[in-house]
Amino acid sequence: MKKVLWALVAFTMLLGGEAFAQAKKDYKIAWYASAVHPYFDGVKKGVEAFEKDTGITVLKQIGPDWTQESETAGLEALVAKGYKGFSVYPSNASGVNAIYKEIQSAGGFAVNFGAPSQQPTPASFTVATDVKYAATLATQTLIKLMGNKGNILNVLEVMTDPNTVLRKEGVELAVKAMPGVKIIQEVADITSIEEATEKIQNAIAAQKDKIDGIVCTGYTTTVATAQILAEYNKTAKKKIRFIGIDDDPVVVKAIKDGYIDATIAQNPYGHGYISCMLNKYLIDGYTVKAGAYMVNSGALVVTKANLDTYSSMLGAVTADILKKLEKDYLVAPKK
Repeated sequence: MKKVLWALVAFTMLLGGEAFAQAKKDYKIAWYASAVHPYFDGVKKGVEAFEKDTGITVLKQIGPDWTQESETAGLEALVAKGYKGFSVYPSNASGVNAIYKEIQSAGGFAVNFGAPSQQPTPASFTVATDVKYAATLATQTLIKLMGNKGNILNVLEVMTDPNTVLRKEGVELAVKAMPGVKIIQEVADITSIEEATEKIQNAIAAQKDKIDGIVCTGYTTTVATAQILAEYNKTAKKKIRFIGIDDDPVVVKAIKDGYIDATIAQNPYGHGYISCMLNKYLIDGYTVKAGAYMVNSGALVVTKANLDTYSSMLGAVTADILKKLEKDYLVAPKK
């Protein structure tokens, strides 16, 4: 994280003291995550950095579960308390739009982080990884590691999550482009590392002689598979190639030790920081530039070769996006 913070120093200096002075008005910005999840820990660090840099306090709330009903209730309570800027992970891509309309009617703004709401949407922006592209990139990387042929075990998380659906499409798109590659089995509807461990171990046990590679596009599935393969690939006659998503320490260590091949690093820090900054701009009277909605926060393939540099690379991406927000995504209020 120190590398990420240093990467933002240039941006902070560029804007100068005026933009980062203690806010004179109460911006009333709230950050809402669906439920406890390691991904949200990284996003929260970006929110906390935004608070430190701007002097604006952000209410940080984590819901009890992944249902839209719970999220809507939580957000409605915040609207009633006068909050105007909302940074939200949508629990349901279509269902979230109803509460976004309420926010809009109350004079507020909603910015998705991590996943988009279904369009047309009252949300002003989505700050997220292009998850379909990231899943395609991951699968293409895996296929190359497999020598452009063989069988893939495709491991997904919760199919009601809009990101999981897009990731499934991305994996299948990459496989479809390679005649010598097929998905031998799909494992899905996983909500915990324990559940992932059981399902993945069962799949490997049943088809270990047929599986050439595994792609995981969710955090819990990636951590579970990294732990499994750290043991399996030590003694296996045929190594199972693997790529996952996110950079949990378990995953990073497995890459460093050579037991797994790679992972896709997202930019949760940027999801938190950028979404809050957009809310500040919107409350200040800026409007959305025509055609601007998706803020692609970047994704990188992490291998043993770039383990020491990928964090600073993502930090530079975040700083560059922040520097270009007014130019690429916003229209300044008329003076």
